[in-house]
Amino acid sequence: MPHSATKPFIDVLSGQRQATPPVWMMRQAGRYLPEYRALRAKAGGFLDLCFTPELAAEVTLQPIRRFGFDAAIIFSDILVIPYALGRSVRFEVGEGPRLEPLDDPGKVATLAPRADFTKLGPVFEALRIVRAALDPKVALIGFCGAPWTVATYMVAGQGTPDQAPARMMAYRHPEAFAQIIDVLVDNSIEYLLAQLAAGADALQIFDTWAGVLPPAEFARWSIEPTRRIVEGVRAKVPDAKVIGFPRGAGAQLPGYVEATGVNAVSIDWTAEPSFIRERVQSKVAVQGNLDPLVLITGGDALDRAVDNVIASFAQGRLIFNLGHGIQPETPIAHVEQMLKRVRG
Repeated sequence: MPHSATKPFIDVLSGQRQATPPVWMMRQAGRYLPEYRALRAKAGGFLDLCFTPELAAEVTLQPIRRFGFDAAIIFSDILVIPYALGRSVRFEVGEGPRLEPLDDPGKVATLAPRADFTKLGPVFEALRIVRAALDPKVALIGFCGAPWTVATYMVAGQGTPDQAPARMMAYRHPEAFAQIIDVLVDNSIEYLLAQLAAGADALQIFDTWAGVLPPAEFARWSIEPTRRIVEGVRAKVPDAKVIGFPRGAGAQLPGYVEATGVNAVSIDWTAEPSFIRERVQSKVAVQGNLDPLVLITGGDALDRAVDNVIASFAQGRLIFNLGHGIQPETPIAHVEQMLKRVRG
């Protein structure tokens, strides 16, 4: 693994504030880029794109070439773990993922305990290709979905507005639900370690649906599995850099940071700046938190919003990012405007 001293993104995760915060965007390799849309059309299905190393690597590198971001994130999906566990996973155009639902204890009993990691070989190969192609100053991020968020899709068989099927199952059949979580924890540790071995400099754990959980359930199903993953990864790679993103966690962020041991936490655009500065950024780096909709808006509104993020968080350790993924309809000129403003 190349030495990280020259990577501003890794330096922030290691405890060093940067005068100009490093910047990247969640979903930066995606549909807002014409070069991505062209490649996607050629690749066929979404999973074909994820599992063809040369194409996944090319998609990962596209936004780096165009914008010079400080970090690249490997092009993949959080549902590759259920796929490697032998579950049916497919992506319907315009409808998102479809899986065979694990919606009762009898079905949970059919869940394989260990993933077939040969199925994820293309992800590791894509990481190696990207690592070799990247400027040494640019960090490479590997990732997984947090067990709670991945489980919500596995239980319902698809995304739902408030992930009620998984929440109900966790109340009704906590032992069966815990079995899903345990399988995801164990396999996520192995998956993340393999990504580090293939060249990732840092890891992000996406808990997109953390915010729907009440405090006791948040502690049990979001914090605790994430803590186990971080601990499991660091048992083998003690200095592994991990960013947590429990979206919508709000007032529960300090407890999440304290318990999980992450190096940084990604915050969404609803986070209250003084609370984050005092209770979260005093302990770890923060990443975020521009509203993706203001990036679509552009103009003076975008300038003001960027300035607000900088004013709120740049006195401490900050990685500038969005509060969630970039939207497909975002104009490229607005991304350029944002970068110019951040980099001054």
